[in-house]
Amino acid sequence: MRFAWLLSLLLITPASADEITVFAAASLGGPLDAVAEAFEAETGHDVILSYAGSSALARQVEAGAPADVVFLANLDWMDHLEGAGAVQADSRRNVLGNRLVIVTNAARPGTLGEGRIAMALVDAVPAGIYGRMAFEAAGTWDDLRPHVIEADNVRAALRLVALGAAATGVVYATDAATEPGVRVLETIDADLHPPIVYPAALTTGAGAAAGEFLDWLTGPEASAIFDDAGFEVIGE
Repeated sequence: MRFAWLLSLLLITPASADEITVFAAASLGGPLDAVAEAFEAETGHDVILSYAGSSALARQVEAGAPADVVFLANLDWMDHLEGAGAVQADSRRNVLGNRLVIVTNAARPGTLGEGRIAMALVDAVPAGIYGRMAFEAAGTWDDLRPHVIEADNVRAALRLVALGAAATGVVYATDAATEPGVRVLETIDADLHPPIVYPAALTTGAGAAAGEFLDWLTGPEASAIFDDAGFEVIGE
């Protein structure tokens, strides 16, 4: 009888939930929140999402910040973390792709080069780096550079355009879709910059639950959420 009581207690007692901290590129905000909520509902684990520019996140992880999963918007920064021994190399996977667009304020439209151009940090944050490289390849960077105002991340650049503080901005297509205060002027030719790829990986201190979340990122439910948000689902 005592054995049966213990067995019944084990069956009704939920498995202990783990806490998973995810450092994620700012441009993932929104869809990744929905992905995390679905994962929490399925597994009972708790996911803490920390958003910032990929460069800032990579530096924090390298310095020992307590992240379990890193989800960036740039392969070079993930390469940097792998070289520093801060992520598990065999856990790396390419999850998503994106496109760059030029946006303007929906109520007071402007044209590129007339007025301020909002961009994420052009030497550090992926969206800014890709944008700078595209303008350099097109031969227009020297003319546009004096008009650029830099923001800490791509969502901050998007907000500057929505508020009218910049006439135009360079953001991801998925960002533009989230902000009714802007409209797309044009899509930047993808041949003018390296492919925009979002890699994810486990940090060296991550536990088993973090591995479950990384697998979830490339599963069917997460892929459907990212696809609906306009990302290209790679899932490698």
